[in-house]
Amino acid sequence: MTRERSLTTGVRRTRRLRRRDRYALIAASLTAVSLTASGCMVVHGEREVLPAATRAEAAKAVEQFTTAYNKADAAYDSSLDAAYTAGTLGAIDAARLKAGRVNSPGGNPQHSPLVFSDVKYTIVEKAGWPRWFIADAKGNKGDDSRWLMVFTRGGLSEPWQATYLTLVAPGSVPEFKKDADGFAAAVPADTAELALPPADLSEDYAAYLQSGKGVFADGAYTSVLRDTRAKNTTKPGLVTQYIDQPLTEDDYAPLAVRTLDGGALVFFATHHYTKQTAAPGAAVPTPNRSVQALTVGEVKLSLTMEFVSSGVALDPGTSSGSGKVSMLSRLEGLTGAKGE
Repeated sequence: MTRERSLTTGVRRTRRLRRRDRYALIAASLTAVSLTASGCMVVHGEREVLPAATRAEAAKAVEQFTTAYNKADAAYDSSLDAAYTAGTLGAIDAARLKAGRVNSPGGNPQHSPLVFSDVKYTIVEKAGWPRWFIADAKGNKGDDSRWLMVFTRGGLSEPWQATYLTLVAPGSVPEFKKDADGFAAAVPADTAELALPPADLSEDYAAYLQSGKGVFADGAYTSVLRDTRAKNTTKPGLVTQYIDQPLTEDDYAPLAVRTLDGGALVFFATHHYTKQTAAPGAAVPTPNRSVQALTVGEVKLSLTMEFVSSGVALDPGTSSGSGKVSMLSRLEGLTGAKGE
């Protein structure tokens, strides 16, 4: 049994293993017992450091995701790619498709297929689940930005799912440390070898956005973002508040891969709220159609918008001397809204 937090209500709810998952776990346990009892050698995937996938398997996973994504986008139907998305990408994509369906029940009249080229795969070696790999691709959308995606898999019987997505400038992704076979190394979430343990990155980034204090280097997603917020906080007839929270459970857990310089590239998630409140006699600005489609309640005095963010950061090693975490990119998407 696991617990997860609803992205729209913030209330935790219990999630039980599906029946077929329970049966799969039981079957796997019985198989392991029988093999051990028979005297055969058993390789425990939970203990052995293994590559997440072959390059052919990784390419197939990207192809399956792209096919499902295009079908869902064309129909504005999140059920068509739900099996191939999770985490921040899954939450953002589902909300986008929901809003699209509300505003255009017949499907997406502006659909054009997403196509990837020049895909570079970084296969990560690690023990235990989930296993994961990185796909760095050129897309036919998003100008010249590269699509930096993380695909995760929670077990042999589960599909590969696109969990993290950020758009990065060409050439900005650091070189990864790889072994003789070309596989990269996962970095433990609680490591003390980095300026900031990956496990703390979400909480510390959320705290930084609120206070400006922390180990984050100045940049577009740190100091500049805070300056922009400060300018928007108070305007004639309108007050805007920002709330930032960590998001680390289950599919939102941080994932880190070792870079050649001894640091790590870390993918992580955060949760945000933006509340606009009108002064007496004033009105909240009319939100766009996508926001309206996801809004519950009537917007009278205030509008609270909920977002999920996918971030990727360069976390230097403790011996590097810089001590500053640099935000490489951040992709934020609306997941819900409430009028009051």
